[in-house]
Amino acid sequence: MPRVSALVLAAGRATRFGAAASGLAAESTKLLADLDGKPLVRHVALAALGSRAAGVTVVTGHAAEGVRQALAGLDVGFVHNPDFATGMASSLLAGLAALDPRACGVLVLLGDMPCITSAIIDLLIARFEGAGAACDAVVPVFEGRQGNPVLLGRAVFPALSGLSGDQGARRVLAEPGRTVLACPVDDAAIEADVDTREALERLRAGKRGV
Repeated sequence: MPRVSALVLAAGRATRFGAAASGLAAESTKLLADLDGKPLVRHVALAALGSRAAGVTVVTGHAAEGVRQALAGLDVGFVHNPDFATGMASSLLAGLAALDPRACGVLVLLGDMPCITSAIIDLLIARFEGAGAACDAVVPVFEGRQGNPVLLGRAVFPALSGLSGDQGARRVLAEPGRTVLACPVDDAAIEADVDTREALERLRAGKRGV
């Protein structure tokens, strides 16, 4: 079976969220904000650890020590991205560089999507396993809309090296000839990220699908 690792991107500054206005220190990050008694990033890491993913690596950057503390006691590895301020691309590339060379693919999770479940991750891995080596990626789809996390096959890794700034893999996956498979899921969690304080309050109120 293909070996799929998990990568949690937890390096950004989250300027839209406003740490100080949310009761967090200015040098902190939204990923440390509490949801149901745990920091957001810990929810994500636990989902990855509870899945079939073979190993979990967390990419840190801004507020790196706080993220490490939030994940204390969990069986995760860390890689630090000193260029985190340049955007998401550098964090993705730092994570790929630290990936287990035996991995045939990597499940890229965003640290601000705490509603993602192990079951969703396992669905993506199963879709990838059934696709064969030619698969570039698997994306989750809810009611016709794509979301996150995305599973990237090793075949597409070389093309990702040209990413910069806040570019993610989406641009590369849209190139002609790419084999990107949809994985239907019955869960709006793939759309529920915490970009703002209002989004966090909606999640705290139990509105997980918005």
